[in-house]
Amino acid sequence: MTRLLQAGAAMIDVTPPAGLTMSGFAARTSPATGTNDPLTVRAVAVGETAIVVADAIGLHEGSCRRIRERGGLPDGHLVVAATHTHGGPVAMPGRLGPGLDPAWLQRLEDACVQAVAEARAARRPARLSFGMGADPGVARNRRHAGGPVDPALPVLRIREPGGAAIAVLACYALHPVVLGADNTLFTADYPGAVRRHLEAAHPGAVAIFLTGCTGDINTGHPAHASISTAPRADRTFAEAERIGARIAQSALQAPEQPLGSDIRAASTELMLPLARTETEAPEVLADAWRREAADPARAALLRIWIDWAERVASRPLAPWPARVTLFDWGGARLIGLPGEIFAQTALDLRRALDGDPFADRTMTFGFADGCPGYISPAGEYRHGGYEVEEAHRYYGLPAAFAPGAAERLIDAAIELTRR
Repeated sequence: MTRLLQAGAAMIDVTPPAGLTMSGFAARTSPATGTNDPLTVRAVAVGETAIVVADAIGLHEGSCRRIRERGGLPDGHLVVAATHTHGGPVAMPGRLGPGLDPAWLQRLEDACVQAVAEARAARRPARLSFGMGADPGVARNRRHAGGPVDPALPVLRIREPGGAAIAVLACYALHPVVLGADNTLFTADYPGAVRRHLEAAHPGAVAIFLTGCTGDINTGHPAHASISTAPRADRTFAEAERIGARIAQSALQAPEQPLGSDIRAASTELMLPLARTETEAPEVLADAWRREAADPARAALLRIWIDWAERVASRPLAPWPARVTLFDWGGARLIGLPGEIFAQTALDLRRALDGDPFADRTMTFGFADGCPGYISPAGEYRHGGYEVEEAHRYYGLPAAFAPGAAERLIDAAIELTRR
């Protein structure tokens, strides 16, 4: 019989009061008016490794570094991730909108540290199991009709020897933007519904949702559909609940293949270069955008772009420090990648691992240890579009990531599997 390991989990409610500026939609300029469902920080500790996930649009690499330094674990043994809900406060200095509340950010970082500490303190004898749920069929490629999606729904369950659940982790690639720019209530979006259903089926467990490689994946609307605050019938709380329930149902039906008890961790850092996509000088662009800003439908977005042209565009193109981490939990691999990663990157990584004995027990997620923007596959640059040509302005970077950056992340992850 497989020997036992030590595992624990914890959850902390971090829902702020109404009035904070929300993040994720440039068109949404009004502050939060209330709460629909709680925002939380959730952590799971397995041996001397841990993952902590915050209901936030993302966490700056500086925040992630501070949390790791305070987490009480060796370097490379703690991953700090975000669900990427667009229903929370501004959480990253200089990224995805102005209006960051420093007190809120400190509270969020403290909660991440506390959740890790509580999960480690709650560790008790446990066994792991892994299964792959059927594709719930709700993801669509928002850049290309019929384009690639990642159908994988890996599920990892952590149970006491008697069978009681400690934690259940599920990962799926779908942008948490079921709610649109018209929403002013704090919400975890569909990941909150996934977790509620998983916890209802596993009494006493902490459910953790890891957002997969979903940079170009949502339920079907284009990215520019979110520059309007007009309500849409397909972007409601009822729809978020329906989609979350569907994903949870697929996860609950995933088989449970017992895993071993050996725990390993490896991480690496690499510098990802930036490359300008704009062909005109920032001052020329700013003048053109000021003229276009007379259109009220685009005014909020263009104000952000004008500010970018005046304050950010001329900064040096310093490479961005990316961190990739791999945990081997008893023969299941959890790979954390930074930023908004496209589905094609996840598919390419899985294909590169083909033949590896652990390839079918891999959980790849994004928004880990930093969220600097979209890191697009090389083949996407010729198509242009928001993710490739424009999003770096909202993210406060002087330029987009250079072609080849996503492929370098794949190479780094593969190298970690070989260590």
